[in-house]
Amino acid sequence: MEDPRIRKFAQFLIRSAVGLEAGEKILIELHGSETVLMKALVEEAYAVGGKPFIHIFDYAVEGALVQGVDAEHMEEIASYELTRMKDMDAYIDIRATPNISAWHNVSDAAQKLYRQYYWGPIHLAQRCNHTKWSVLRYPNDAMAQLAGMSTEEYEDFYFKACLVDYDKMGRAMKPLEDLINRTDKVRIVGPGTDLRFSIKGIGSFGMHGNRNIPDGEIYTSPVRDSVNGTILYNVASPYDGFLFRDVYLEFRDGKIVKATSNNTPYMNEIFDIDEGARYVGEFAFGVNPVITKPIGDILFDEKIAGSFHFTPGNCYDNTSNGNHSAVHWDLIQIQTPEYGGGEIYFDDVLIRKDGLFVLPELLDLNPDRLLGE
Repeated sequence: MEDPRIRKFAQFLIRSAVGLEAGEKILIELHGSETVLMKALVEEAYAVGGKPFIHIFDYAVEGALVQGVDAEHMEEIASYELTRMKDMDAYIDIRATPNISAWHNVSDAAQKLYRQYYWGPIHLAQRCNHTKWSVLRYPNDAMAQLAGMSTEEYEDFYFKACLVDYDKMGRAMKPLEDLINRTDKVRIVGPGTDLRFSIKGIGSFGMHGNRNIPDGEIYTSPVRDSVNGTILYNVASPYDGFLFRDVYLEFRDGKIVKATSNNTPYMNEIFDIDEGARYVGEFAFGVNPVITKPIGDILFDEKIAGSFHFTPGNCYDNTSNGNHSAVHWDLIQIQTPEYGGGEIYFDDVLIRKDGLFVLPELLDLNPDRLLGE
């Protein structure tokens, strides 16, 4: 029997998150074997007059494909799938891994080829910029274990976080978007962090149920060569099957000139994949009021209320600073008191302290307002 929350979620994803319209093509991909939500998405796509296409990946089989690939064959695989992606109006990806370390046995070199020749061209360059898209996890046992919850507890948390009042959130985001659009200088201070950069002329975009789910972030990007200073991220971040901790970056004129973590050599290999990987493509505020602590999954952790992410790699076209890369790594710092606090200044004016917005026009973005009546 279908959980009624699945049907509600599928309707939201089709009608709101990607806004599928009659006659539009949508590619629905599933990484894993749990097909309940995928089936509901297909049915809801038909219900609005859309044209669904499906693709199911098996993690083990896909891992074997990547492990044995060379650059030429990776480009051939990507060329085939890129042609299909260019034909789509919308895209939804359900990531339902039964094992969060499913690709642990895929070599670093093979995963680098995957990022450079497959993920970068298909997803960062094409899908993110030219389709209406939504990417999400699936509330299964593996994700519950990652979050340190029972499966029932995680399901409740998952649907609450994914189905917050996005209309209310969108209205609350507007003053911050306007403020970002007229701001030049940004300074961020906190434990291990003193960072300065410009966002002048870049623009902003509020994500309130219209991209990856759960949603709840407002993003821009720094002027490419303007970033100077240091940052210590206090949220562990998975990348290519490895969980990076205590990531510390130093910037000079936009470029990462020093990078350390619990696996410094591997992290620097990631940043050396191309020139753009050592520059920043996104700066964003997390504001989802249901998400208050990390669970080890970037799609959730980047939305933590009171957090921000400062992302080495590719920028989005709608807030472009001209930086392009096969990498887009949302590294996160939480600034609530229990995580050490911190301040963010726009043009020398304090706008957020210890994770809470302090300007009157931004107070509606704080968790108590977003969750209140």
